[in-house]
Order: sequence, then C-alpha cells, then structure tokens
Amino acid sequence: MSLLFDNVSYNYPGSTHGLHDVSLDVRTGELVAVIGPSGSGKSTLLKLVAGLETGHTGRIMLGGEDMSRTPVHQRHIGMVFQSYALFPHLSVLDNVAYGLKLRKVATAERRKRAQELLDIVGLGEFSQRAVAQLSGGQQQRVALARALAIDPRALLLDEPLSALDASVRGHLRDQIRSIQQRFNATTLLVTHDQEEALVMADRVAMLKDGRLLQIATPREIYENPASRAVAEFVGLSTILPAKVASPGRLDLGFAELFAETGSRSFGTPVHVLVRPEHIQPDPAPNAMNRLAGRTGAQRYLGALTRYDFEVQGAPKPFLAESPAPANEAIAVAPEHLRLLDH
Repeated sequence: MSLLFDNVSYNYPGSTHGLHDVSLDVRTGELVAVIGPSGSGKSTLLKLVAGLETGHTGRIMLGGEDMSRTPVHQRHIGMVFQSYALFPHLSVLDNVAYGLKLRKVATAERRKRAQELLDIVGLGEFSQRAVAQLSGGQQQRVALARALAIDPRALLLDEPLSALDASVRGHLRDQIRSIQQRFNATTLLVTHDQEEALVMADRVAMLKDGRLLQIATPREIYENPASRAVAEFVGLSTILPAKVASPGRLDLGFAELFAETGSRSFGTPVHVLVRPEHIQPDPAPNAMNRLAGRTGAQRYLGALTRYDFEVQGAPKPFLAESPAPANEAIAVAPEHLRLLDH
C-alpha cells in the first residue's frame, strides 16, 4: 500500500518550524529512510502520518485515501517508537497482542497471532516473560512484532535502534530489514544514523529546515548529491570552491584539476566534492590531478587510516582514507570529482 505526501506543509503553533511543501512517495513494500539534522522535520513527518499532529495543508494519501480527517485509531498504522513504549505490567505475548485486543479480536486468535510474530522475530520462547527481563535489542523486536500484529497499512519506525549499543545495532538493523521485506510493509524510517539509512533503505530522503532536498537510492544520494547541503550531511567529504577554467578543467586557486565540467561555461563557480575513499596515496609523478603536500592528523580505523592531507595553498586539508597514509602526494581521478553548482 503506497504512502504519498502531496505538497504537505505544517507549522507548530506559534512557530515557523515544521514542514514546507514536502512531496514524496513511499511505494508499496518500500522502505524509505528519512535523514537530516535535528529540527529538520523528520519526526514531524511521522507524526502527521500517524495522526499525532494535525492541521497540515496538502494531502497525505495512504492507499489512495486522504488521511487528513481520519482519526488516529482508524489509520491502521504500525509504529515503533525510539523508547519502544512497551507495557511493563504485561507479558511479552500480551504486549504483542495488545493492538489486536483493542480491535476486539478473539483471545485465542490474537494470542496465536502474537505467538507467530514472536517466533518470526526470534523471541518465541520468551512469550511469558515480563518485558523488563529482556535486553534492549529484544525489547526492540517485541515492539516491532507489536507494530506488525495489526497488519498495518504502513509501518513507521522512529529511530528504533538509537537506544541500543553499537555492538547490536548492525545485527538488528539486518533483522528489521529482513522482517520488513518478508511482510512487504510500506515503511518510513526516521534515523540520525547515515550508515543505518544507507544499509537499510530502498531510497533515502533528506530534509533540512522542513524542506525535502533530495530523495534517491542510497548509492545515488551518496555518489551524486543534489546540493552542497546533502553532500555535507551524507558521508564524509572534502568540499572546495572552484571555477571552470576551460572545458574539462577546474581552477581551485592553488591548483588546476581535470574534471567533467559538462556544459558549464568559462568562469562558472562550483564546489568540488571529493570523497575520502577516492583519494589515491602517493601516485606516480606523472599521475593526473597529482597534488603534492604532507599528511597531517591521522585516525587509525583498523583496516583503514583516515587522515588529513595538507596541500600548500588549499583552504583546508583533503580528508583521505587508505590502508596506509600518503607520504608526499595524493591524486584524484577526474571521474571521482563531483561538481556541485552554487
């Protein structure tokens, strides 16, 4: 069941903060991750879908139906909160079955459904435990099972992994993605973790100041960001000012580099984006786009070292990643230079 935002705007009372003319679609069975800095409108988007905030302009369509006037309890939305919001006085099984109880599903049927879901999320043997006896990761899976129990028309995940230790987040995000795909659940995931968004999502939507800057596949939003704001937020990078010196050449002030300039005319100002993994350490003396300098601060990451490479005259160091840092020069192939228009 598809979820569509059609020119949706919303301001919190007495404030200019909210959402501004947001249009995006979440296709049936798709997982779209919403990222952006704090205050960008990510959680507001979820609250509007769930009906926890009302009074927006534009349309929010679920399965072709405008949800604007639909009460919260009639939207059939499954939601997993950051805090999980489980009931401490109920067993694990009764937590999962709670939504079915509200819908007056017969006791035997709802308990059977809850047990089936606990089996799916790997917690079947914990059905009679109190939720306080579970780990954070287990509680997160209970919350997911509860959200899926009602066979939701859409699934909303509000930073579901943020309260967990890094050691378990990777495993659980894979589990969530697998379960989401198994149920073919149309899903909107809000997260502040870029890696989580890139790994889990079919597409990633970035908000800033309540506006949608780009929605694209994880690869596209990383490799071809639509603007400097997206490039700065998604992944690590070096972004430097430049202008077109001639077709296929850029003037960065401290050096000229070969790059794909497209139809941009002489003197056009641009920003040059370089990802750290695209920097080649210690290239041959005649290598294209070779820049001499020295290595600055280093950060050991195990298989890689992330380091600053300082080029004389450059306004800031190049951020680079490689198994070993460069000694005296780096290079960037022309196809790895991304140009961002002003």
